[in-house]
Amino acid sequence: MSEDVFKKIVSHCKEYGFVFQSSEIYDGLSAVYDYGQMGVELKNNIKKYWWDSMVLLHENVVGIDSAIFMHPTIWKASGHVDAFNDPLIDNKDSKKRYRADVLIEEYMAKIDDKINKEVEKAAKRFGDSFDEAMFRQTNPRILENQAKRDEVHTRFAKALNDSNLEELRQIIIDCEIVDPISGTRNWTDVRQFNLMFATEMGSTADGAMKVYLRPETAQGIFVNFLNVQKTGRMKIPFGIAQIGKAFRNEIVARQFIFRMREFEQMEMQFFVRPGEELEWFAKWKETRMKWHKALGYGDHKYRFHDHDKLAHYANAATDIEFEMPFGFKEVEGIHSRTDFDLSSHEQYSGKKLQYFDPELNKSYTPYVIETSIGVDRMFLSTMSAAYCEEELEGGESRVVLKLPAALAPIKLAVLPLIKKDGLPEKAQEIIDNLKFDFKCQYDEKDSIGKRYRRQDAIGTPYCVTVDHQSLEDNTVTIRYRDTMEQERVAIDRLADIIADKVSMKNLLKTI
Repeated sequence: MSEDVFKKIVSHCKEYGFVFQSSEIYDGLSAVYDYGQMGVELKNNIKKYWWDSMVLLHENVVGIDSAIFMHPTIWKASGHVDAFNDPLIDNKDSKKRYRADVLIEEYMAKIDDKINKEVEKAAKRFGDSFDEAMFRQTNPRILENQAKRDEVHTRFAKALNDSNLEELRQIIIDCEIVDPISGTRNWTDVRQFNLMFATEMGSTADGAMKVYLRPETAQGIFVNFLNVQKTGRMKIPFGIAQIGKAFRNEIVARQFIFRMREFEQMEMQFFVRPGEELEWFAKWKETRMKWHKALGYGDHKYRFHDHDKLAHYANAATDIEFEMPFGFKEVEGIHSRTDFDLSSHEQYSGKKLQYFDPELNKSYTPYVIETSIGVDRMFLSTMSAAYCEEELEGGESRVVLKLPAALAPIKLAVLPLIKKDGLPEKAQEIIDNLKFDFKCQYDEKDSIGKRYRRQDAIGTPYCVTVDHQSLEDNTVTIRYRDTMEQERVAIDRLADIIADKVSMKNLLKTI
């Protein structure tokens, strides 16, 4: 069922100008996508929501915009040259390549689903008297499945932490995990593959320097730490935020815009005193979850997932996962990165990257809490949460994007009832007055009903219909997307009615 919904969301994105396959007239480029006229508006609104929540709401967070090309030694210092690898495994029959860790995670997720289905069945059977905790502790089928999952999980976590590729393959063999395409278990060995794109900078082959397209935006923040701290006279704790493109040569790129080779990140690095990092880690976890939940997609759609394998630089890490049509998936990562990055850049660059703390009267290398969210994954979770098919009275149906009004690409559609008698001119006059505050759209083609459906499909929260009465008394009919209710209002009240609901300010106040 969910796979069908996902396919519908993908085709909806194409049909209504949200997302196109890149280079489509040349048969496309795998795992690269372009954002269309509606998609770019939604994406910009998501970015504004994040940016304002960071730099407007926190006086000690400022922004930068660093370059995509960076000195190649930066990636040596950050560990990306030596350690930025995915464990990949091929199926000899389908000739398809998979991430070994993802295959095992999906296997464990299937066991979780079995357990949850048993619980759901029992909950229906026993009704109000159902004790879920007791059922999970005593039901033999659940205990058997849980034991199987725990055993795999223990082996998996150890193999990841030990970088034991043979053991990862052995888990796949022992769990009898099959290739979803060929249905066979004819697997190769697991190999590591570096994900960075390399290119050359310089005019001649002899004099060219090998550089990389950045695989993350974080390093641009770390190497500018002192520049920002000194020029902004920043006192610890403080944060540096950045939105920018990153590039990863993903071999297993799939699930539409969920995993792409060129993507956009919204990252904030928060610099703190050593010893206070876990306290700040907990605070930022809470702050970031509030940001997600304020959009109103439903609290049950989010969960934290603590990492089995900590990156070489981290002493705590968690993901905020969102329930996509294809299961709970990571949308944002929150990491306590210790002083790894600044210390490493200090070592490789030979430049001192310490902060003098006037309160403690000493210098130290700050510790860092990172919040890192993918714009494209946030876009996909927004589309997934908003996409809705509704059956209406009289056997009709509609597809509606119930986007949060502050994120909707178009805030207001103005529709003249007919294309004559001065109605188009009146409609245009309304748009000319409101376009400085809201993204508006004029539409005069087809019946009013069809025009409403079109606006529903792109998530427009308000439609205004201009009729002959509008010319007489300066009133219009305003229609609300989610309820489809209509009311007659004065034209001069429109700005206030719309501003209240679509205001980014009002959304930010709920965080």
